[in-house]
Amino acid sequence: MVTATEQQILTLTQWFSPAYPVGAFHFSHGLEWEITQGGVNGADRLERWIWDVLCNGAGRNDAILLAAAYQAKDADALRDVEATARALAGTAERRRETQEMGAAFARITGALTGREAGAYCYPVAVGCAARAEGLPQVLTAQMFLQSFVSNLASVGMRLGSVGQTEGQAIIAKLSPQCLKVAETTASGDLDDLGGAVFAGDIAAMRHETQYSRVFRT
Repeated sequence: MVTATEQQILTLTQWFSPAYPVGAFHFSHGLEWEITQGGVNGADRLERWIWDVLCNGAGRNDAILLAAAYQAKDADALRDVEATARALAGTAERRRETQEMGAAFARITGALTGREAGAYCYPVAVGCAARAEGLPQVLTAQMFLQSFVSNLASVGMRLGSVGQTEGQAIIAKLSPQCLKVAETTASGDLDDLGGAVFAGDIAAMRHETQYSRVFRT
């Protein structure tokens, strides 16, 4: 088991803080459409929605991609991971979300570390940066997923599906799942990629033509 130093923990906390300018607050991952259509209303439904996306959808897949990027042995292997990440984005909005967040993360992280960072999809960019900085892979994935869950809960709070206390309770309840998903995807095996959250994919597609919206996805 790798033990993180205090500085490594603080670095990861900064990376996944809402203050880190990756623009995560712009994106709802299709959740806005579900909430406005009444498919996700109240704490129980929001928690279940986020749990599904985390454990059976983009959250789990992003953790695998992060691990694969972290472990990539050469430039060709990294290109394969990036190509896979782009191919997994099932809608135009999802592709824009992961590419724009990845480019923003690479830009600010490169400026802070002095290391050139490629504008990869978000989980790939994080995996590359974590390896370059010598940060523990599993801890990086755990905090990445915690940030993912927090952003989706924030969508529910901003759209009035839940209050602030309920939203924070959802984040706390799902924290153990963030730990579990990060650990079970640590091998970074691309053959393990897959998902079963079809409602999330459909919501992302329908959000593209939603007339009035707060979020970009």
